[in-house]
Amino acid sequence: MTGLVLALFAGAVVGLALGGLGGGGSVLAVPALIYLLGFTPAEATTASLIIVTSTSAAALTGHARDGNVAWRTGLLFAAAGIAPAMLAGAAADHLPQSMLTAAFAVVAALAALRMLRPGLREPSGRVRPGKAGAAGAGLGAVTGFLGVGGGFLAVPALVGVLGLAMRAAVGTSLLVITINSLAALVARAGTGLHLDWALITPFTGAAVLGAWDGKRLSKKLEGETLQKVFACVLLAVAASMLVDVLA
Repeated sequence: MTGLVLALFAGAVVGLALGGLGGGGSVLAVPALIYLLGFTPAEATTASLIIVTSTSAAALTGHARDGNVAWRTGLLFAAAGIAPAMLAGAAADHLPQSMLTAAFAVVAALAALRMLRPGLREPSGRVRPGKAGAAGAGLGAVTGFLGVGGGFLAVPALVGVLGLAMRAAVGTSLLVITINSLAALVARAGTGLHLDWALITPFTGAAVLGAWDGKRLSKKLEGETLQKVFACVLLAVAASMLVDVLA
C-alpha cells in the first residue's frame, strides 16, 4: 500500500511538471523510481520512458488544441536528435556514472541560468529548418549522453535558440519528448528487464491526470512567470545532483 501511495504521489508531481512546464519528467521520475519505489537504475530508466512517453502524449493533445505546438519546428527538432542521441548514449556507457551525473547537473544549471536572463524570450515568428535541425541534433547528443528524455533542455533551446514564445515552447517540447522517448523505448525493447507494472501503471495514470492539471495551471500563469518557475526547478535539481555526487 505504501508503494502504491508513493507511486501515485510521484506520478502526480511528474505530470504537473510535464503538463505545466513542458519538461522535467524524466529528471523527476528516475530519482522517484529509484529512491522511493526501489527500482534499479536500469529498471527506473526504462520505466521512466514508459511513463514520460504516455504522459507527454496525453499533455500534448491539450496544448495542440490551444494552438501552442509549432509542429514543423518540433518535428525537425526531434528528428534531428534521434541519431545523435543513440551515438552519444553508446559512448556514455564507457564513462563513470558520477561524471555523467555531474555533467547532467552542470548542463541543467546552465540551462536554468539562461532561462533567467532578461530578454531571453524574443519570438521571431519564423524558424529556419537548418537552425531547428542543428539545435535538435545538439540536444539529442547531450540528452543521449546524459541518459534523459531532454524536455528540461528542449524548452530553453526552443525559447533561447529558436525564439519561440514560452507557451509555444512548452507545447512543442512535449512533441519532442514524446518522439525521443518513444524512440529510446523502442531501442530498449527486448532487454529482458523485469518491470513492476503494479507500480508503473498507477504512476503513469497519476502522471497523465497531473499533466492535465499542469496544463490548466500553465494557462493561468504568464509566460515570464512560467519561465522563472521552470528555471527554479532546474536549479533545484542541479543543486541536489551535485550534492549527491560530492557527498
